[in-house]
Amino acid sequence: MNRPIQSPTQPRDLNATVSVTPDAIMQLGLAFWGSKTLLSAVELGLFTVLGDGPQSADALTARLKLHPRSVRDFLDALVSLGQLERSNGLYANTPAGALFLDRRKPTYVGGILEMANARLYPFWGALTEALRTGEPQNEAKQGRDLFDEIYRDPALLSEFLKAMTGLSLGAAHAIAEKFPWADYESFADIGTAQGGLAVELARAHPHLTGIGFDLPVVRPHFEAYAAQHGLGARLSFHAGDFFAQAMPSADVLIMGHILHDWGLEKKQALIRKAYEALPSGGALIVYDAIIDDDRRRNAFGLLMSLNMLIETREGFDFTGADCAGWLKEAGFSEARLEPLVGPDSMVIGIK
Repeated sequence: MNRPIQSPTQPRDLNATVSVTPDAIMQLGLAFWGSKTLLSAVELGLFTVLGDGPQSADALTARLKLHPRSVRDFLDALVSLGQLERSNGLYANTPAGALFLDRRKPTYVGGILEMANARLYPFWGALTEALRTGEPQNEAKQGRDLFDEIYRDPALLSEFLKAMTGLSLGAAHAIAEKFPWADYESFADIGTAQGGLAVELARAHPHLTGIGFDLPVVRPHFEAYAAQHGLGARLSFHAGDFFAQAMPSADVLIMGHILHDWGLEKKQALIRKAYEALPSGGALIVYDAIIDDDRRRNAFGLLMSLNMLIETREGFDFTGADCAGWLKEAGFSEARLEPLVGPDSMVIGIK
């Protein structure tokens, strides 16, 4: 029997085609709903309040001074998103929330989320403009400089430094564990901020002495944080501008979430300055949300690079191969990449 000829460009049976749905597209496109729900919960101190124990929706309404209209939707959305637990009508922190989102605990990482809520969330609304113009979309739009704004405002500086601690805490634990610290005696954390990395290294390795290097205004924040952890005798603060002055001398220099703030020439200049400051056999550790070489898997690193577009005039994130190449160009005889935790990796250069 002769059968009708079908065009090769048309499916034989439309009902038999592979099912394709827009679910993933819609979830990603509206992901800011869930993000802002979490950010508002952090801003309100919800997880800190629940550190006192499980509570009802009515109790949380009163303690957080919320309007009753949408409290249940708010709390149950956080349950659905995996950020709260609910049992017998009482809401409680998840193990992760209890550990990382209770402001009273030293493991609190919410500082970066507080900064994201206060600053980055509104600025990211102008991403399309940034992509069209290549210009930052933060305070720079009013002729102000991001870092000038941060470092001259005491409240903003404190928030920023705490955010850097939250952002670096997981990587700091991994660096303390994975780098061969037994072979070295001293380190300097360049752009140390509050000193989160320095404290973690000193706590994990009692033989180490460390330096936190940053602008003079950061000193009281660093010294208070080191003293809070009983490490004031082993951690010292050196004031300086890493573009204007030589870097401190130590066996290991560390640059965490620093290089991505700058354009290529300044990245290379900082690496050269680190090379010059290190002794023979010394090491430079660069850690960041380093993008995978194929630029397909580390979505956080790629999004962080877009954040540098929003926040800086020239900054961008980079691959491990990029960074290793810059280290080799500066004179390091060895450069290797090692994953840390989550999206972060470190590139280690040996002089």
